[in-house]
Amino acid sequence: MTDTSGPAEGTGATATLPDEAQGRGRPALDLLIWDAPNIDMTLSTVIGARPTAASRPRFDAIAAWFVDGAGDPAAPDAPEVEACVFANIPPVVGSLQRWVEALRGFGYAVFARPKQQPDDDIDQAMLDHIEIRGHSHRLRRLVVFSGDGRNFAEPLEGLARTGTQVVVVAFSEVAGYAIGSDLIEFIDIEDVPGAFAVPLDRVRLDALPADGAWLRPTRSLRDFVSGWTARRNG
Repeated sequence: MTDTSGPAEGTGATATLPDEAQGRGRPALDLLIWDAPNIDMTLSTVIGARPTAASRPRFDAIAAWFVDGAGDPAAPDAPEVEACVFANIPPVVGSLQRWVEALRGFGYAVFARPKQQPDDDIDQAMLDHIEIRGHSHRLRRLVVFSGDGRNFAEPLEGLARTGTQVVVVAFSEVAGYAIGSDLIEFIDIEDVPGAFAVPLDRVRLDALPADGAWLRPTRSLRDFVSGWTARRNG
């Protein structure tokens, strides 16, 4: 969770981290950042429908994958691990209370902010938290679940230049900023073991079968034309 009471606060989302000599006294950290609004939106985009319980990511499996990537916790150089989910909470909470409590039970910290306007976002809160942890710890590995290149591309590449292993996990359809970067490692979220209970109803252009594949429409042709005609004549 975003915590400004740490050893030192960040002064800007893209500030340069202290050099290696300055960072030797700080504990190593593997940090996971989950951009809930972006992942939810892009999941809907790639499957062409509103996600159901079966098509939503499994945070327990993702936690296990992330912690496993940190290596043996008994090793002398084992990093601390921290996973944070950032979420906008609408006025009608509904089942989100149970979702938040489940995340906390899996070991995730949750930064929850009320969504009061349609364009309210939490990107800066995520960048601020990364910056804070960059001062309180030596960021060994940063794993960001987000397809938002507009806000993340520059600061993440800046961190990679300082020696942090930066990994972006998102859907390949919407994460061109990470796929095309020479500094950022990209992983499609469906390639995380156990991330989804069943395969998503999508065909990835980066993993097409040799014989090709049909990509079904995500909307009725008649429905589209009806709406398009109404807008043109309106």
